[in-house]
Amino acid sequence: MVKPNPPSQHRSSFLNWLLEEEHHEREGPYHKAQTERKYPWWQVMCLTGVDYFSTLGYQPGIAALAAGALSPIATFILVLLTLFGALPIYRRIAMNSPHGEGSIAMLEHLLAWWQGKFFVLCLLGFVATDFIITITLSAADATAHIVENPMVPEFLHSQTVGITLMLITLLGIVFLRGFREAIGLAVVLVFAYLALNLITISVSALHILNQPSVITDWQAALFADRSNPVLLLASAALLFPKLALGLSGFETGVAVMPLVQGSGNDTEPKPRGRIRNTHKLLLTAAVTMSVFLIASSLVTTLLIPVAEFQPGGAANGRALAYLAHLYLGSGFGTLYDLSTISILWFAGASAMAGLLNIVPRYLPRYGMAPNWARAARPLVLVYIAIAFTVTVVFQADVEAQGGAYATGVLVLMSSAAFAVTLSAYRRRATRSILLFGLITLVFVYTTVVNIIERPEGIRIAALFIATIVITSLISRIWRSTELRVERIDLDASARQLINDERAHMIRLIANRKQAGDWQEYFLKEQQVREDNHIPDAEPILFLEVEISDASEFSETIQIQGVEVGEYRILRARSAAVPNAIAAILLYLRNETGKLPHVYFGWAEGNPVKYLARFILFGEGDIPVLTREVLRKAERDPQQRPRIHVGG
Repeated sequence: MVKPNPPSQHRSSFLNWLLEEEHHEREGPYHKAQTERKYPWWQVMCLTGVDYFSTLGYQPGIAALAAGALSPIATFILVLLTLFGALPIYRRIAMNSPHGEGSIAMLEHLLAWWQGKFFVLCLLGFVATDFIITITLSAADATAHIVENPMVPEFLHSQTVGITLMLITLLGIVFLRGFREAIGLAVVLVFAYLALNLITISVSALHILNQPSVITDWQAALFADRSNPVLLLASAALLFPKLALGLSGFETGVAVMPLVQGSGNDTEPKPRGRIRNTHKLLLTAAVTMSVFLIASSLVTTLLIPVAEFQPGGAANGRALAYLAHLYLGSGFGTLYDLSTISILWFAGASAMAGLLNIVPRYLPRYGMAPNWARAARPLVLVYIAIAFTVTVVFQADVEAQGGAYATGVLVLMSSAAFAVTLSAYRRRATRSILLFGLITLVFVYTTVVNIIERPEGIRIAALFIATIVITSLISRIWRSTELRVERIDLDASARQLINDERAHMIRLIANRKQAGDWQEYFLKEQQVREDNHIPDAEPILFLEVEISDASEFSETIQIQGVEVGEYRILRARSAAVPNAIAAILLYLRNETGKLPHVYFGWAEGNPVKYLARFILFGEGDIPVLTREVLRKAERDPQQRPRIHVGG
């Protein structure tokens, strides 16, 4: 087994603290999930719910502006899509991708080779758009609630960017301390916020019962332009995409699955207890939010004058807060404002948790991020820096970021629906194909409408995608000469061939297999012995590495022992030939205690062309690259296997 070099013992205490989770990550995402602390599903629901439930702070106002009197009906359509569209989709994703990879894992193998990697990078671009904008938009919205409160000093009204940056910094500090602190704070904020909303909506509903005229006024406004109920429903359905922000939270719910406590008999391939508890999480969040969405839309539409929803109005972006102040007094209203500000600030926590769980499962595995990207704390610093940049660029403007947020949410939900539909197609489940296919069409329609109406969202997403693709390719090139082998396994024949070499110097001839017959090995042996002056009495082994999928970065190498006549051959498959040869040489050194010698022929052709072939196809100028991989993997020149090039 080839192991990476141990971490330096001379790191600073700060660096050790920053990377303290790295040793878990090297053993794989599932092992990390098993060693992390787990939490009851309702606590994790609160972590994901700070984003989902916090939309109550602005969703009723958005619905009223977009749909007017139709707002409750359009919201009801949104709830139907939530319960009978998004919920079944993400329940299926939780079953098929239970280790936190989200819907991306189900689509990862849709395309092979580099096309598949590029496809995943594009989806990660939308993940970054959704989650980063969630952090910045929520903090900016919290800032808006702060400066709009009548008790806040006037001079703070011009400090929105600074206040937003401060809120993002506080969020980062919470996550630098760890998930335990983040989840504990989320539980308090969610329960307090939902309780205050329940009180506000209940008191508002009592006022409606005491003033039945508001219902007749609403009905009159509802049927003023649309006397036909069918036309009314159709109009509400067309308006519903404007309310799509109320669908946020599902992707994060499956992204943080590794934090959900399962049962004692969970297994790696199928942690049934964790899946079952995640289903509870998704169902409870969806039902709770659906009830609050419909109730809040009704009371705000019936009780708040239309003019107050408009920009500059007292209820603009804070409809429920307006009712809290109106019916429960300034004391309760201020308490409601503080709760709204707190949960909007911490809404970025669910996005941060999602990013910390999703990104390390893909980019480092693809070689498209440095190894430190497997640890949580360095990633927190990176995400906070990106959030700072976005906040400054958009000047903490909530409206300017809304399109990007909706685009990220809807593209991810569309891809999730498509992944589940594709899974049903492969199982030949006709009923599921029809059901999930219809849901996919609805999400795609909603996404397209949103992009047409708010094209800035797709432009921002394209910027995130381009940034991820470019930095990922640079990282892949930079890391291409790492060892890139997780483990080496030998079959019985290969192990016997290596045991036979323990008594003498180990000599291997690197060979690109052609016909694989006796004559090929005879001619190759004669050429190598002549070029390198190897005596005929010295035994040799042939080493052949065949390319598997060059787009992969690291993998387990399986070595087979083969005999063709009197010639003995070690055969393997790998994503990169030089890296595999270097790993096998180090394995032989460690197993036998002898420095192996490997013999190559010179490559003919342009070095730049060979470099490109190495990056894209895993081959290239193999002797030179093998030596470079060995140089990086083994710092002591005296302990490196010997490379010989002749011809």
